[in-house]
Amino acid sequence: MPKVNRNSTFLAAAGVALLIGAGVVVFGGSRLASAQQREISIGGTAQAAAAPALAQYVVRRRPAPNRTEILTRQGRLVAVMTDGTRTAHLQGPKRTFAEPRFTSAKIVNTEYVRLAPKQWYAAAANETWFATWLGKALTDKSPDILAIAFEYTYGATPKKDKTGRQVSGDASFGPLSDIDPDGRAENSDFYDYLGTKWEFADGVREKPSATHMLSLDCSGFLRMVYGYRSGYPLLGGNDKGPGLPRRAIGIAANGPGVQLMPNTGKRATDVDRLMPGDLLLFNAGPVQNTHIEHSGMYLGVDDQGHRRFISSRSQANGPTMGDLHGESILDGSGYWATRLRTARRI
Repeated sequence: MPKVNRNSTFLAAAGVALLIGAGVVVFGGSRLASAQQREISIGGTAQAAAAPALAQYVVRRRPAPNRTEILTRQGRLVAVMTDGTRTAHLQGPKRTFAEPRFTSAKIVNTEYVRLAPKQWYAAAANETWFATWLGKALTDKSPDILAIAFEYTYGATPKKDKTGRQVSGDASFGPLSDIDPDGRAENSDFYDYLGTKWEFADGVREKPSATHMLSLDCSGFLRMVYGYRSGYPLLGGNDKGPGLPRRAIGIAANGPGVQLMPNTGKRATDVDRLMPGDLLLFNAGPVQNTHIEHSGMYLGVDDQGHRRFISSRSQANGPTMGDLHGESILDGSGYWATRLRTARRI
């Protein structure tokens, strides 16, 4: 199956643009059709927050997974914090994510995904650190997890840090493994993209490969976004530890946070539990079972009513939410929809 050349001369026409105006942020092409907004149901039992700094909010507990919802006294959802995770889902200005080169679908949402400084637990809603952090997070203008993810898609503009090292921009999938030429092997981590040596908390030391420069495989893409760019701890191996394992199989079996659905070896059905930023784990091998070979990130419901995700794939030669060689959606009877096995919120 031929690979797409993401670095051809017509990249400039399909680059990822950032437009800000009238409270709308747009990622992708500049011509955007109107999109349906995802409705958030607000009901159930709620109680006033105990922390003085949260006095203007109402706190509500929800199950499956156990989480805390923060609402205004008028019932507008402000934030969702999930027990056992650092992931925070915050409401903000409406924005649109698009990748017109590979799909006509767009993601239009008001949900921003950021990392809290501590793992969440129910009593944290009453603690001062959370009130302080929430106030800052709700006004944070820096790219969130979803926006960072799109900094590595087709045609994304390169960005450099203060040292002159490129830290974002269109990433390729990287060279395929000689022993796994169909692209399931994970060979290009974030340090390969950056071209820098790295020592992990579990003692693993790695050095980049020159042929993997500016490349990210499926789990390397997630580790770049959540780890290097957003500060989540990373591991060099796949054993359980204080961080995100290297490979998709390690993330599924030993990853941090909360498993949102069991891996039964069959198509996962509890997709209504998913929220943007959740890590998706797929069976992509020749035999459909519990084995995990691919990982991605859930984006939410697109403007065509489908649950869409983004992942780095060999067929698209890098991170994409597009439909080249398989729709990036979790509903229907497509390849990836039937291969989803489990998910994690970290």
